[in-house]
Amino acid sequence: MERWSSGDKYEPYVGRWSRVVGREFLGWLAQPAGLRWLDVGCGTGALSQTILATANPAEVVGLDRSPEYAEYARRSTADARARFVVGDAETLLDERFDVIVSGLVLNFVPDKARALRRMREAGGTVAAYVWDYAGGMQLMKYFWDVAGELDPEHRDLDEGTRFPFTKPDPLETMFGEAGFAEVESREIVVPTVFRDFDDYWAPFLGGQGAAPAYVSTMTDDLRDEVRNALRARLPVESDGSIRLTARAWAVRGIS
Repeated sequence: MERWSSGDKYEPYVGRWSRVVGREFLGWLAQPAGLRWLDVGCGTGALSQTILATANPAEVVGLDRSPEYAEYARRSTADARARFVVGDAETLLDERFDVIVSGLVLNFVPDKARALRRMREAGGTVAAYVWDYAGGMQLMKYFWDVAGELDPEHRDLDEGTRFPFTKPDPLETMFGEAGFAEVESREIVVPTVFRDFDDYWAPFLGGQGAAPAYVSTMTDDLRDEVRNALRARLPVESDGSIRLTARAWAVRGIS
């Protein structure tokens, strides 16, 4: 059901929060300057741009299976050290990289074991991060809890149910089974503050990602029910803002 075709609509939904996680993620990796990086599933270019801004790389190659996202990243990244190409995590490029990273992508890769083996073959340090869909990614957790109650027939679309591996032990196991050494993981928690309810709700109407794609299939009545139930349930501050947090789990290994 996921749709990946509009960077403009993805950015308000997840891209803006991925950028915040990306800074913490790259600080944890603490890689030296002058390296070649590959960003697998680069999407709108959020992580690639953060690498360029903070890691002083020699080159960053962004790889994404969506031509529209690769083009969006290309247009929005004014840096000669970056290039963006269309491809997927299971094939990669026939090149070697010092560091291979992947932000919010592993859960959407059909053959994760093969993709991780290819990353190990192509790079030195390999690292990824994913949302803790089942509990720590609050903006999605509130939505799926309400949607599951009002539309139980589609409860299996909940990313917390679909992606049970997005936790430290399963992630470390996946990396270990792919042949990585020195595997470790860590938690990254960032604030996700919305100006008001509309700032929270509007991105769900953009159709980009699992929850917004599901919203686009709802009847008008169900969509109104979900919106109203969320408005009543979300913790709204006295100034109208909504202050949530988003937890991601990061994992890394050495080829």
